[in-house]
Amino acid sequence: MLYITEAQVRERLPMADCIGLMRTIFTRLAAGEAINQPRRRLILPTRSTLHYMAGSDGRYFGAKIYATNPKRGAHFLFLLYRAEDAAPLATIEANALGQIRTGAASGLATSLMARPESRALALIGSGFQARTQLEAMLAAMPDIERVRVWSRSAEKREMFAQEATRDFGRPVEAMATAEEAVRGADILTTATNSAEPVVEAAWVAPGAHINAMGSNQARRRELPSELVSRAGLIAVDSIEQSRMESGDLLLAFQEPDWQRVVELQEVVAGHTGRQTAGEITLFKSNGLAVEDVIAAGLVYERSVGGVA
Repeated sequence: MLYITEAQVRERLPMADCIGLMRTIFTRLAAGEAINQPRRRLILPTRSTLHYMAGSDGRYFGAKIYATNPKRGAHFLFLLYRAEDAAPLATIEANALGQIRTGAASGLATSLMARPESRALALIGSGFQARTQLEAMLAAMPDIERVRVWSRSAEKREMFAQEATRDFGRPVEAMATAEEAVRGADILTTATNSAEPVVEAAWVAPGAHINAMGSNQARRRELPSELVSRAGLIAVDSIEQSRMESGDLLLAFQEPDWQRVVELQEVVAGHTGRQTAGEITLFKSNGLAVEDVIAAGLVYERSVGGVA
């Protein structure tokens, strides 16, 4: 059984390839060819938490397991198995795997739901997930010309803007306020650990596309209820999982409102999509185990030089 490191994952899972994998896995979900099991959590009195989620995709199946503590951060592993005979294939360090596939899912949703003429991106957050979210937006929407970023720490957002400008060859500007970052943006991506909304509905222009991916707990949200109510097309990676942990929707919705929500697989299949140029569209991401499975499978294959 292989042990695959974070550095090897980054080398073998380019963002553009991962966006293609996300399209494939949501197509397979729509066809009933993949299985996803929602995240579960074991919470200790120490506030340490074990999170675990599982899925299968044809040749492979597996589970992501990670432990978190407010004072010690998070530690991710993915266990990959062969579906044919349950043979263990690899243990994969999965911090980077999760960052890349989460960004790739947002990139896929943006390519399908944002207006093609979108040029301005607002990024709220400059931490754990922000870099791969930006990388995915630029890969999915190569005509983006302007990127504005805001986070609570002036030092971190300035450093993020400088590094991103250097690494992606696109001007990234750190803004003094979240409002300055968001106003006029065609695409808004929130990537924070905030428990309360980080933007206001009035800042978001008609026709904008929003990716909300920071919160995956029922009592935490990044978006205000008014903004969720303004959205026309609302897509999630899984309705089942969203009903358990999408605070952005749970705190804004009454039960009938769930009828407005579609799964990303339906958008990928072309069954639904943006209706008008002025419609606000929203992708609420929680992250699915099957996304990890298909990404881990590719990393494994590139590690062994073929299919085992």
